[in-house]
Amino acid sequence: MICSGQDLAILKYNGGGDWYSNPTALPNLIEFCNANINTKISAQPETVEVGSVDIFQYPFLHMTGHGNVFFNEDDAQNLRNYLLSGGFIHIDDNYGMQPYITEELKKVFPDKELIELPSSHPIFSIVYSFPQGLPKIHEHDGKRPQAFGLFEGDRLILIFTFESDLGDGWEDPEIHNDPEEVRLKALKMGANIIKYAFEY
Repeated sequence: MICSGQDLAILKYNGGGDWYSNPTALPNLIEFCNANINTKISAQPETVEVGSVDIFQYPFLHMTGHGNVFFNEDDAQNLRNYLLSGGFIHIDDNYGMQPYITEELKKVFPDKELIELPSSHPIFSIVYSFPQGLPKIHEHDGKRPQAFGLFEGDRLILIFTFESDLGDGWEDPEIHNDPEEVRLKALKMGANIIKYAFEY
């Protein structure tokens, strides 16, 4: 699938989780992508609500947060229709989101399971090479970073990044004081996700 548009949007959801966290992350990732992988993404991402038809204007949605996520029936149906009609979503666990989003995704796709992506998946090599798979950006619980996917047939429609926290790595350097090589790893992996979403 090649999408005609290249704009990104931040997904706003209910449940009390901080969907608005990491405010500098996506603008920095967009700047990196436009400079390095020939995208032409608007510098400031829009915010769209999960139950709104506005999500269909964007080929790529980004979702993050630390805590609770809740999708009502209309939210789940809207997101399901979006993903089945060609959309893509990256969900980045900013720490503490995993148990909530896992449950809510069962409302969206009761018949699908999150599947861990192997390091051989093309999302880890489409532009920048990550032979070990998802990079570790922040320590969190010290667990290994994992990338999980939902598929429709052979098409990856959703990636959930866990115990990595790419979004913190995309933020302005003074926010988390990450070494430049760590930030660069995060930005490169983010660029891979965007490139993959736009081209597959």
